Amino acid sequence: MVGTVVAGLDGSPESRAAAEWAAREARLRGLPLKVVHVREPVPDPFAQAPQRWSERVAREAGEGLRLRHPGVEVTVEQTGGRPADVLVDAAKDAELLVLGSRGLGGLGGFLVGSVGLSVAAHAEVPVVLVRALTQAADEHAPDPTGIPSAAAPFRPVVLGLATDDPAPALVAFAFEEADRRGTALRIVHGWNPPPYYTYNIAADLELHGDFTRERTATLTEALRPWRQKYPTVEVVAEARYGTPGNHLVDAAREASLVVVGRRVRRGTLGARLGPVTHAVLHHSPCPVAVVPHRA
Repeated sequence: MVGTVVAGLDGSPESRAAAEWAAREARLRGLPLKVVHVREPVPDPFAQAPQRWSERVAREAGEGLRLRHPGVEVTVEQTGGRPADVLVDAAKDAELLVLGSRGLGGLGGFLVGSVGLSVAAHAEVPVVLVRALTQAADEHAPDPTGIPSAAAPFRPVVLGLATDDPAPALVAFAFEEADRRGTALRIVHGWNPPPYYTYNIAADLELHGDFTRERTATLTEALRPWRQKYPTVEVVAEARYGTPGNHLVDAAREASLVVVGRRVRRGTLGARLGPVTHAVLHHSPCPVAVVPHRA
């Protein structure tokens, strides 16, 4: 469905949190929300009870979302099959696919780690993974009393960016998310020197400073056209020595959303997630958007 936010639902707390996040995102985008409940095949003698449970979960989820998000058009679709394949296909023409980042196994649900990672690695649209118990207030700064509140401004959006491949689709997604939220965009570039420089950098602070200034200048230049395109978005860019995944996880603690990329590969290795994206998905305390882009 074109111009839709799609959320995967399996009845677990993770998938319910994802559906709530998807409804809030649909409101920000002015789009309808489609909730897809996937029922894995079971042998016929045992199929009746899981089917009734599945129908109840989907119906109640749709009713609850419509009550809590009255401005969002919500539809619910039930289907069977291999969950990862069904979800990727359901979101093929959508703008965004939202999933829980953990889930139950067996008949209870499909968002076990391997399936969620498979969807993030193969979907043709951005995939957002949301942890259980994530609430609207968590995306916002504390109010004057120090308590997170949905009435307060959004926390920044964080983008992990490699200066040698500042993919337009990735950068545009992050700027647009920050723009919708009326918040700042914090861009984090982690860098490590070539192996033969490592010892010298540890011993030579001047050399370390030279590398940092060079990376910062490259990052600033790469962002110049984007700052012009989105003049109302405050941009905070930093090039930091060390493992990119670690820096992004640290930044995620004060973020409303972390945005990372997935390079679309057509070679023999097929679709896969890079080490930075893996690290962020496993350790980020806030929702993570994985944006596919061409190499």
